[in-house]
Amino acid sequence: MLTLHYFPSNASMTPHILLEELGVPFELKLVDRTQGVHKSAEYLKLNPNGLIPVLVDDEYATPLVLYETAAICLHLLDKFPDEKLAPAVGTPERAHFYKWLVWMTNTLQPAIIMYYYTDRYTSSNDPADVSAIKAKTQLRIGDMLRQLDEQLAQSGGPWMLGERFSVLDIYAFMLARWTRGFESVINGAPNTPKASDPSAWPRLAPFMHRMLERASVQRVIEKEGLRAPLI
Repeated sequence: MLTLHYFPSNASMTPHILLEELGVPFELKLVDRTQGVHKSAEYLKLNPNGLIPVLVDDEYATPLVLYETAAICLHLLDKFPDEKLAPAVGTPERAHFYKWLVWMTNTLQPAIIMYYYTDRYTSSNDPADVSAIKAKTQLRIGDMLRQLDEQLAQSGGPWMLGERFSVLDIYAFMLARWTRGFESVINGAPNTPKASDPSAWPRLAPFMHRMLERASVQRVIEKEGLRAPLI
């Protein structure tokens, strides 16, 4: 049995949607961040970083314990290759798949984390310094959303890789929806058009709505108890 340790709307959302897309049996185990469970001794045995998600695959003699969202997704893709949620290994398409997956987890995701946890990146207690970091980070993220929008244009859509739906679409959806809570002003001036809002982009906006329509996403929304605004 596969067990996904999750918290609603966290990075566990990508493997959660992927598991729903795969249609395989799995168990959800809530890691209640509001109660500090992700920092408990028991959870730190699974992930010493105290981060979510963790996937436990007990098919093996010694259960496999994985953290890092991208690693979990790659394991699931390898475990269930018949579902073809990534291009074939050894193809140029697979290489581009790797490029975008690594870009999302190493470039876009850390930038969003910097926005929400700005205090981790400065020792200053001056609100103006924190605000400046958030403003600059929000502008950087807007440029990254532009890259997603351009990729949808270059691929011909409706998905990141064109006609092929893949894990990249799930990951892009999760990260783009995290920006829905961003501020509408930067350095005291309105951010118009709000580049860090997916709805500001001509291809990313309808992509987000297409994702919302998928049955897998609807099931995750229900199971995680997510409420509007969803994007």
